[in-house]
Amino acid sequence: MSLVEHLYELRSRMGKSLLAVFVCVVVVFVFWQPAYDLLKEPYCKTLPSGKSCELFAIGIFDQFKVRLRVAFLGGVLVASPVWLYQLGAFITPALHRKERRYAAGFLGASLVLFAVGSTFAYFTIDRGLEFLLSVGGDGVSTIVTVKDYLSFVTLCILAFGFAFEFPVVVMFLHLVGVLSSTAMRGARRGTILAIFAVAAVITPSQDPFTFCFMALPLCLMYEGCILAARLRERRRGRGQDPGLEDLDDDTPSPLSTSSD
Repeated sequence: MSLVEHLYELRSRMGKSLLAVFVCVVVVFVFWQPAYDLLKEPYCKTLPSGKSCELFAIGIFDQFKVRLRVAFLGGVLVASPVWLYQLGAFITPALHRKERRYAAGFLGASLVLFAVGSTFAYFTIDRGLEFLLSVGGDGVSTIVTVKDYLSFVTLCILAFGFAFEFPVVVMFLHLVGVLSSTAMRGARRGTILAIFAVAAVITPSQDPFTFCFMALPLCLMYEGCILAARLRERRRGRGQDPGLEDLDDDTPSPLSTSSD
């Protein structure tokens, strides 16, 4: 395809993606109450039984802005299969068959891990809220506005979602030859320490429960990456000709002189 044809294809796929996002945003905006109730549930768990679960709006336009924000985030998430497919369909024709297989695997793993991280975040939000709303002691009461609360929830979900992409990055570095299983094992202690340090910084509530709930699964996934890298290296070693594993990438392999 020529450059102009590529640009036409890019415009077409971007148009389809934006149309899907727009339709989903409108649908979520109209039927936003279930999504709002789901997002509000962690806050309701922090309240004493029998107390009304209400969030407050300070400004005149706060309710409209919050509803628009929930609709936009929900629309982007609901439409993600469409715009991710369009992105992949635009990129993959330029890749080799092996690269396409890797790209599809990484894309699928990224989606699954982001969903898992978001789920982990949702079930830890109430613990983080309890810490933040009680850290001042019994003499301090907090008026929780709907704007601040949804900002907190969004930050939690994004922090966990992107943090859970860590194994994808590690396996990518392994596949391109930057990290071997031996190097990963040697860096285990430092990596675990770095995981806990980063988790303590990026979690919005920064309470011990929340950042441990983020860090411990990442440590387990790092161990899984080491195991997967080791198995891949063994499989490649069994399928490699003797002596060829020590050759440099730019050194041609010797030609066979046998009559077979």
